[in-house]
Amino acid sequence: MTEHQLEAPTAPQLPPSRPSLRRDVSLPALLAGLVCIAVGFSGPLVVVLAGAAAGHLDAAHTASWIWAVAMGCGLTCLLLSWRTRQPVITAWSTPGAALLVTGLASYPYREAVGAYLLCGVAVTVIGVTGLFGRLIAAIPTGIVNAMLAGILFEFGVGIFKALPSAPALVLGSFAAFLLAKRLVPRYAVPLALLAGGVLAAATVGLPLHLGGGGPVHPVLTTPAFSWSATVGLALPLTIAALASQDAPGLGIMRASGYQPDDRLLVTSTGAVSVLLAPFGSPGVNLAAITAAICTSAESHPDPRRRYIAGMSTGLLYLLVGSFAGLLVSLFTGLPTALIAVVAGVALLGALQSSLTAALADPADRDGAVITFLATASGLTLHGIGSAFWGLLLGLATHLLLRWRPGARA
Repeated sequence: MTEHQLEAPTAPQLPPSRPSLRRDVSLPALLAGLVCIAVGFSGPLVVVLAGAAAGHLDAAHTASWIWAVAMGCGLTCLLLSWRTRQPVITAWSTPGAALLVTGLASYPYREAVGAYLLCGVAVTVIGVTGLFGRLIAAIPTGIVNAMLAGILFEFGVGIFKALPSAPALVLGSFAAFLLAKRLVPRYAVPLALLAGGVLAAATVGLPLHLGGGGPVHPVLTTPAFSWSATVGLALPLTIAALASQDAPGLGIMRASGYQPDDRLLVTSTGAVSVLLAPFGSPGVNLAAITAAICTSAESHPDPRRRYIAGMSTGLLYLLVGSFAGLLVSLFTGLPTALIAVVAGVALLGALQSSLTAALADPADRDGAVITFLATASGLTLHGIGSAFWGLLLGLATHLLLRWRPGARA
């Protein structure tokens, strides 16, 4: 049995004794939260800013938007991770933000806020029923793991795509990761980040553009409602939240061996979305990509202690949201190659485990391969990302090939 087979998902049980932050806290788990924040703010934030520009939002409303989503993500990561003792990672919906690039240009901002509110209510109601979680749990494990592998594939390939632009940074950071993996595997990702930071400063530069301004002052907007915004904005946002974020998010937690309470998680994120919608938040959802960072063995070898990574992510979200003008500019100023290599090495273990689990059952392999290819393709149809379509096509393949007249698939 190989090392990576040992990392295959198992069902982690809650610690029998009373949890202790002092006992459970660890440097890799804390740094996993830092990597999550860096990944979350380095890429998706660009989409948020593009949406704000399309809606002609001023600086105050744009800062309020960032504050609201960061506060929502911070509170849900922190409290849900502590409550469940599982690494619960939340984020804003990147596909949802992409929808707003055109949506905010088509509807008045107050009607957009009304659509955010309706989306949050819809997600909350769906979460309370528990139906969504039961549907996700019915999907074969191999297909869920193939979806996860497809999501992570881009980040593994991203290491080598970044190589031409910053060869010394990428090769040096990757070499530091491999050397640490051999000698001190628990600290492989933090040491890769440290080496990458030093090499970035010495080669491509490490511009720490610390933006001005103190704490953000959130702007309250009174929502307005219209049928056109409900159909054209609220409905697509709800589908994007459930299909592109919550479904992969629950799948990744299950693929990592956890048994998430879908009612608690989906309902909580929906309720928080309702509360923060008037401040500009389009919604808070379960994370997919960054969740894989905190649920993997790189955040801690003991699955029962990985909830610290979720709490670390939450605290950093709250900090970034409170001082958006200062810290958001810091994260967006990090070199693209540095983000690519650190995110890639942080997700390598999860990618290996998911690929192994996806192909473990011969009966699921055809559906798993289709799921992997469709998810890794990055296709987007009707504003819904490739993770949903990968699941749908893989499940259809699985059912078609295993279906027998008069027998269950």
